Amino acid sequence: MAKSRENTAAPILFDRALLLKRQRRAQHLGPASFLLDRVAEDLEERLHAVLREFAEVADIWTPGESLRKPLRDRFRSITRVALPESDQETLPLPPESLDLVVSGLAFQFVNDLPGVLTQIRRALRPDGLLLAAMTGGDTLTELRQSFAAAEAECEGGVSPRVAPFADLRDVGALLQRAGFALPVTDVDRIVVRYDSALALMADLRRMAATNILCERRRTPTRRATLLRMAQIYGERFADPDGRIRATFDVIWLSGWAPHESQQQPLRPGSAKASLAEAVRKTK
Repeated sequence: MAKSRENTAAPILFDRALLLKRQRRAQHLGPASFLLDRVAEDLEERLHAVLREFAEVADIWTPGESLRKPLRDRFRSITRVALPESDQETLPLPPESLDLVVSGLAFQFVNDLPGVLTQIRRALRPDGLLLAAMTGGDTLTELRQSFAAAEAECEGGVSPRVAPFADLRDVGALLQRAGFALPVTDVDRIVVRYDSALALMADLRRMAATNILCERRRTPTRRATLLRMAQIYGERFADPDGRIRATFDVIWLSGWAPHESQQQPLRPGSAKASLAEAVRKTK
């Protein structure tokens, strides 16, 4: 009897309809765009360091307008792929139709990042480039620790509040898995100071970066828990002047669609000198 095929669909972690709703709320409140502004500046610098031209360009799911200016100044035609309201993460991009794909602070909310990277790889022409930034690593580690301690103390348990973040090695491995050549990842750590944890949370609302986990608690946070969280945050993560620190790790990822002109790794056994010989020569 044949075995049934195992369902390999990626789990649905994020409520994408809620994310769009939060992004619209952020626009209404007046967005806090300092992270996106920094990403836009870094993107412009990184693109200037690439000594080649790109004709067909796509921006995947970047919120707001921060990336539009550096892209508009350099490229005549840009396809902007809007965030879908459904959980569907199929990109409307024909195979080998693009020379450059960029994305700013969107991939951290993707349910199936390996699948999305594979789609982008297929949409790139040979020697096309993906350049993207996403939050990851230790982003909001102070807030996560403070909420966990407050909930354990006040409510006897911990609920999921901050999304799980990929680390640098995970992202690099996913680029390789998706078939990108010359994958590169690095982290830009940004530490922002606030008057209080509540001021940080107000900024997160204006960044559309509040909890959109499908498994989030659906009841409002108890006032006692919120106040205790702010107190713990101040006790553990405040500077001598009383202001608290908030960490944001922006992971940059880049990779190229394979092309024969690119540098190739040496074949195993093709090295001309052994490591042992090199060590002896330095003694």
